[in-house]
Amino acid sequence: MANDETMAHRAPDSEIDAIAMGARVRAIRQMLGLSSAELALQAGLSVGVISQIERGQANPSLRTLERLRLALDVPLMVLLDGSASTGTEPAFVRRRHARPRLMVGNMGLSKDILSPPDSEGLRFMIITLPPGVQSEDVLTGPGQKAGLVLKGQISLMVSDEQVQIAEGDSFQFPSDVKHAFVNNTEQPAEVLWIMVGPSYVTPV
Repeated sequence: MANDETMAHRAPDSEIDAIAMGARVRAIRQMLGLSSAELALQAGLSVGVISQIERGQANPSLRTLERLRLALDVPLMVLLDGSASTGTEPAFVRRRHARPRLMVGNMGLSKDILSPPDSEGLRFMIITLPPGVQSEDVLTGPGQKAGLVLKGQISLMVSDEQVQIAEGDSFQFPSDVKHAFVNNTEQPAEVLWIMVGPSYVTPV
């Protein structure tokens, strides 16, 4: 069941609007005729977490959003943006000013979603890690994960191997293996993170 790790740090108003997203979750749940308890059971979350999300009291983490969107049978971007496309931009475009941002944990790790609103199967984002911060909210499932270090350096752990990835270095691995990364330096790191696959259905 859910615990405090399923909730991301509350983001400023310029980032994801938790109240609007909560209203979208409630509207879709009610449209499907689901009670809060039924949605919680299908998503593998607690009723309390569902209530907090719907009231806009917390921003759900990426793995919690994955659980919700699978239970509600909608694309992830419907929960983040409110629709699969804005109507004013091509569905395959994501403007810089329109990037949703997820703040994960309380150490400053952030995920800027780059995928266009109608994207399915491939998702990408920029992950920013302040000094000393480790990855949280890792998703596993069928497919591949890849990345490019845009700034700084990270230590990447895949299965039982650990390697230093410097600025300009890239990597790729199956997304169903255990993995994590950490910024052990004194400078911020930015990573272009790519996920390819039908879904990420086994949050860890």
